[in-house]
Amino acid sequence: MSLVNVVGMVVLDNPTAFLNPFQFEVTFECLSELEDDLEWKVTYVGSAEDSSKDQILDEVMVGPVPVGTNKFVLQADPPDPTTIGEADILGVTVVLVTCSYKEQEFCRVGYYVNNEYSEPFDEEQGVPTPLDITKVTRQILADKPRVTRFPIDWAKKEGAAPAVQAAAGMDSSDMMQSPAPSMSNTTPSTSSTTPADEGATREGFEVEPMSMEGL
Repeated sequence: MSLVNVVGMVVLDNPTAFLNPFQFEVTFECLSELEDDLEWKVTYVGSAEDSSKDQILDEVMVGPVPVGTNKFVLQADPPDPTTIGEADILGVTVVLVTCSYKEQEFCRVGYYVNNEYSEPFDEEQGVPTPLDITKVTRQILADKPRVTRFPIDWAKKEGAAPAVQAAAGMDSSDMMQSPAPSMSNTTPSTSSTTPADEGATREGFEVEPMSMEGL
């Protein structure tokens, strides 16, 4: 049984400028006391063909985590456009929000991201070059996350090898290779290797009615 379950994730400030931070309001429940902190990570897929272009936008340790329902805003800097080819900046890509415990990833939420040039341009000539990144807008397909849950060893001892993880969900390469859904009129999609538990307050966090959108 998973001791931590992500029960809600809301994308804030969406759509927005490409250079604005990513913001995710995360709600999760902790069913038992944890020995270690949780590690949250935001990763931006810079190229569908080259995983070396992926950028880790932020890594945050959250803890100690009390038993109950917890809510916080995970904010990450935008990707560095200078490391992304101009051909890969515009169009559809993926951003991943992952959570790990004792170096074991147990939850991954992937969102499609659509980057568009915000000003009119000649379709035959294409977007003006060099690309003015300040005129690029970012829209996250917030109501169509791809959620994958991994079984892990919650009692893993320090120094022990991480458990082999296998999941039926999609990773960033799978998402990039599959057809991206329309940026409107969509329904949530979830895949899981373990059943999602439901249910429970965290000191220092404002607890509000949870959004179950997409999870």
